[in-house]
Amino acid sequence: MKSLPMVPLLLLSFSFSTFAAPVVPDSKDDDMNFVKKYLNDFYKSPDNGTIAPPRNDSASLYNDNDLVTEKLKQMQSFFGLKVTGKADAETLAVMRKPRCGVPDLGRFVRTNGNPKWERNEITYRIVNYTPDMHPSDVDTAIHKAFKVWSNVSPMTFKRLYHKEADIEISFYLRDHGDNSPFDGPDGILAHAFGPGKGIGGDAHFDDDEFFTKQGSRGHNLFLVAAHELGHSLGLSHSTDPGALMYPNYAYTDPHLFRLPQDDINGIQAIYGKTDDQIQPTGPTTPQACDPRTTFDAIATFRGEMMFFKDRHFWRKHSQEEVELLFISLFWPDLPSSIEAGYENYEKDQVLLFKGNKYWTLNENGILPGYPRIIYQLGFPKNVKKIDAAFNDPESGKTYFFVGGKYWRYDEIRQSMEKGYPKSINKDFPGVRPRIDAALKHEGYIYFFQGTKVIQFDPNSNQVVDSTQKSNRWLNC
Repeated sequence: MKSLPMVPLLLLSFSFSTFAAPVVPDSKDDDMNFVKKYLNDFYKSPDNGTIAPPRNDSASLYNDNDLVTEKLKQMQSFFGLKVTGKADAETLAVMRKPRCGVPDLGRFVRTNGNPKWERNEITYRIVNYTPDMHPSDVDTAIHKAFKVWSNVSPMTFKRLYHKEADIEISFYLRDHGDNSPFDGPDGILAHAFGPGKGIGGDAHFDDDEFFTKQGSRGHNLFLVAAHELGHSLGLSHSTDPGALMYPNYAYTDPHLFRLPQDDINGIQAIYGKTDDQIQPTGPTTPQACDPRTTFDAIATFRGEMMFFKDRHFWRKHSQEEVELLFISLFWPDLPSSIEAGYENYEKDQVLLFKGNKYWTLNENGILPGYPRIIYQLGFPKNVKKIDAAFNDPESGKTYFFVGGKYWRYDEIRQSMEKGYPKSINKDFPGVRPRIDAALKHEGYIYFFQGTKVIQFDPNSNQVVDSTQKSNRWLNC
């Protein structure tokens, strides 16, 4: 058994999210105690001390407001929030999101002291197994998690079966002797230690959690392990919300997973590039104010706007607040790269489309019985995908755009109207085919095509503005 002198690098927690708001404590005292614990857990540093913990009497507060303000500013800066030093609603909402327990550091920053393995071949051993999965499936998940990093760096990994290895992988319950006990179901998933002797590099998984091979329910072992092993190799957390090393867990279909460019840059900053002539590249997280920003689809829900792009969507709460989120964080069973969407105002629902399938959602998530096939809505079999859609709440009609044609659906009668499809050019003069997304907003129809937006007035039946940029809708 290795010695246990180190502090773990990752305490990963997760819970499913929908449109529903996070649970709010019962009182302001509970809020303050929660804030203090959060800041002590994730923003501890030797130079500014620790906030006094709450006594058993939860109504008793300590006079350390200056330290709370300073640490709140650090936290807000890390997450890209407005730096106020106050525990406002937006800050509390971020604090209550599922996340890991490692203190937050900056982009590409390695673990304290910049530890790294001094050789390229690292050994690992799976000490025991979770009862949730067949041992061979655990072996496969761990092997695949190591390949995530060996594919983009000069590092190689060799499995040992009996001898002590550099990285030892174990499943434990509660207190397991490393000064970082697990907390039971639905909390901390795992933790890992940075490169070094003794317990250095080891990864521990909470066996009170439910680990899975493939599905979105429970916690996918491959995804958790890939993140953990990043810490085992010396990576800390990234501020890039699309990175594997971002603090929050987000489900991605393991068969479709590609290591993001942010993580590739991070591991190569420590160990260098691969010897391959063609260097690997990965997806990048979309940036709202990039002049090249485009959207895959747009939908609204109860006054909010959702702008879909690849694995993410921007959630626009108001004129001032825009938040980038993983699709899988809200709806684990939805695919990436949604192609069309709209809000059904009559039923208080959102419909999202990809390929010849569509999903219907409400505030609680995806409705039972979905996905369904678009042909059930009345489309002919030669329609393979929907380019864009919008709903007109005044008429109860939904417009679907496919290539150079469009269909109109009656939401009240739940049937496709006769006489369609019709020509986009003829009925929306000035709007060319191949629409990426569409939206009816404040009396106008907006057609998004690449980085440009066409504003169309349905009353005068003409384009009134074609100079807008897509990212203008993200407050840029």
